Amino acid sequence: MSNQGKWALITGASSGIGYELAKLFAADKFNLVIVGRNKSELEAKATEFRASHIEVVCFEADLSKRDQVFDFCNEVTSKGYRIDTLVNDAGQGAYGLFQDNALDRELDIIDLNIASLTILTKHFVKEMVARKEGKILNLASVASKAPGPWQAVYHATKAYVLSFSEAIREELKASNVTVTALMPGATDTDFFNKAQMLNSKVVQDKGSLSDPAEVAKDGYDALMAGSDKVVSGFKNKAQVAMGNLTPDSTQAHIFNEMQKPVDDR
Repeated sequence: MSNQGKWALITGASSGIGYELAKLFAADKFNLVIVGRNKSELEAKATEFRASHIEVVCFEADLSKRDQVFDFCNEVTSKGYRIDTLVNDAGQGAYGLFQDNALDRELDIIDLNIASLTILTKHFVKEMVARKEGKILNLASVASKAPGPWQAVYHATKAYVLSFSEAIREELKASNVTVTALMPGATDTDFFNKAQMLNSKVVQDKGSLSDPAEVAKDGYDALMAGSDKVVSGFKNKAQVAMGNLTPDSTQAHIFNEMQKPVDDR
């Protein structure tokens, strides 16, 4: 079935997993709506995506600010873009002990990872249900399955994303709208730089990081198949399987050892 004329809205499309997902959608002839804080960066990516002979529209908005998310949703709809697929990829974390991290920064992360995803989904799922057709891909994480010392807020936000995705998927069963959760592990993106965690053990072990292109392909295939969720990568599948058998307190200790700074003795 041709995707010509269909529109995908992707947050976080300028880098990392979101960028790789945008390339896959473009290759399959979806038109794109992309959004972010840096308009010039978005326009540069849009030029690249247009090489696939599709339309790409850029919107400038800070998705950690709720009023800007609402305005963005209303602008997309008022300009007549019918969103067939919504990809909630944008997300950030903050590295460090919860007691030491800046509260304003952590509240922005909660608003980006949870509030904006919820607002976007609420807005566009109503349109999808009315049409009896649509797909949603939410970026969860293997972090959603375990408490994460040194990234306590980030892990908690991803637990929300997974639970939320699975719940509304059940609610939408009769509507022909599917919700898929993508659960990668640590991936070689700019996430760790933005989270200021380049000195953590998990990042220092470069061989442990997943390829964002492979993660995106796993998520894209699962989305198109209408799957409920996909854990990307064999190692991460094994981690989640083991986690299902391991007490949360033990998992918290394991993540504490994985994520603390390499010079922390």
